[in-house]
Formats: sequence, C-alpha cells, structure tokens
Amino acid sequence: VVLVTGGSSGIGKASLRKIAEAGAIAVTVARNAEQLQEARLEFEAAGLTLNTHVVDVASAEQCEAFIKLMYEQYGGVDILVNNAGRSIRRGIENSFDRFHDFERTMEVNYFGALRLTMGLLPGMLKKKGQVINISSIGVLTNAPRFSAYVASKADMDAWTRCAASEFADRRIDFTTINMPLVKTPML
Repeated sequence: VVLVTGGSSGIGKASLRKIAEAGAIAVTVARNAEQLQEARLEFEAAGLTLNTHVVDVASAEQCEAFIKLMYEQYGGVDILVNNAGRSIRRGIENSFDRFHDFERTMEVNYFGALRLTMGLLPGMLKKKGQVINISSIGVLTNAPRFSAYVASKADMDAWTRCAASEFADRRIDFTTINMPLVKTPML
C-alpha cells in the first residue's frame, strides 16, 4: 500500500502511475474532488486502479479521520510519500504584511506531512516501511523569493533526519528528494 499525497496532478500523479503500474495499491489524497475524479478515470482508462480520497492535509481533523480510514480500509501503509505542497513565490520585502503566507505554507508542507507521518508510523513499525518526502533543491541553495516555501521544506527535512536516526534500527527508512523546479500546475 503506497500513499502519495497531492496525487491529483504533477509529481504526485506521475509517481502514482508508476506505482500502480508496478502493482502496488496506489492511494492518494488531494483537496479537489474533481481533479481526483479525473485522475482516477485517467488511471482506469489505462487499466490501472487509483484509490482517491478528498482530504486537505492542512486540516488536523481531516488528517485524523483519513489516518483512521487508512488503518481500517488498507491496514495502514507500507510507503508514505509526502508530496502535497503549497508554494508561494514572493520576496520577503513584499511579505512584510503577509505573515499568513508563511502559516499556510507551513500548514501544508510541514504540519500536514508531519500529521500523516506521525499517524501512520505506528502501523509501519509492525512491518518494514518507508517515508519519502518530496522537498526542494531550494533548501540546499537558499532560493530567493521562496522563503516561505523553502523554510517549510527545510523544517520537514530536519525532522526527517532526526526520525531517520531514531528509527534506523526499527526497519523504517526515510528518504528526502530535493526536487528542482518542475513544470507542474503548482508552479
């Protein structure tokens, strides 16, 4: 069972196609029901199954309900790919009165990913599992005009390094992929 968040388009949808083609149970969440339906139908037309759920990872309540559903319906996950993201391209000087941009970005990119990871890790401890976080090359290069986005990804990267060391002997692997700019609907 592979859960890829933000799988209605872009990196998430492309990853899910490969996952479904490889024979795994492909599961995704996204906020937009129409886009999820379109992705599901696209997979069906190709003879693939995509299990979709409308969930906003920025919502603690929706994440909690979804985690419960994952255990009930799928027995948890084997691989979690934290891909859902929010990107804001705005210089710091143009953000002085836009603190909410930082809060909204953190809510999806850090807290949303962390909520799902923390909720699904207990089940992953019973079997070998992997958490893969889609991050940004901006974390490594200090990209201008992406301070809210890069800060949120850097937080998840730091948490992941700590978790990797804590779970190294527990059969849970952690991977961070620092993606370059990718032409997706988010960009």
